[in-house]
Amino acid sequence: MPILSRRTILTALAAAPFGALSPGLRRRAEAQGLIAGSACLLQPETTAGPFYLDPGLVRADITEGRPGAAMTLRLQVVTADCTPIPGARVDVWHCDAGGIYSAFRSGLADARGQTFLRGTQMTGTDGVAAFRTIYPGWYPGRTPHVHYKVFLGDRTVLTSQLYFPAGASLQVYRGAAYRGRGRPDTSNAGDFLARRAGAAAVADLSGDTARLDAALVVGVRA
Repeated sequence: MPILSRRTILTALAAAPFGALSPGLRRRAEAQGLIAGSACLLQPETTAGPFYLDPGLVRADITEGRPGAAMTLRLQVVTADCTPIPGARVDVWHCDAGGIYSAFRSGLADARGQTFLRGTQMTGTDGVAAFRTIYPGWYPGRTPHVHYKVFLGDRTVLTSQLYFPAGASLQVYRGAAYRGRGRPDTSNAGDFLARRAGAAAVADLSGDTARLDAALVVGVRA
């Protein structure tokens, strides 16, 4: 089943990021080959939550066989003037289709000693760090999301989260791996962290439920 198109998603955003840029900065963003519509906007700092852990796993494939809709996740780290930052370290972590985080014990399961859906990549010359993963599930009180950290050298410059269009989540969750959880109990609009992050934290999503591509431009203060 086709997922929401890039055009549909961007139209649905509360603000069109490219439209908010000056003509000169918009041309620079386009020339730099930005991968998503959240062009050069500085991403807001967000709580890491209780589930961050650095297991020292530098890897592109973080699935470890967890079931779910296959998804390529791409984060492009840029400065506020749209210049890609090579060599930045990006850590990502998120729950599985059942809402479970690895390495921790929660009310849903005890996953201590496991490392699924966690990993680190360094950005290339285009500022992009890419991961092979699955579309995240959900757990009570939160809308579907992915956590990430960005490091420049030994310095953490951003801890934040990315989100997905609500319509896309409902389509994905029809799949067998997610069906037992049902619909999320919290929407983007009902999640105070998602509301505070705003439209710039919603990933561009393309593909279909067999293979998704999620992309977000992450502006940082270098």
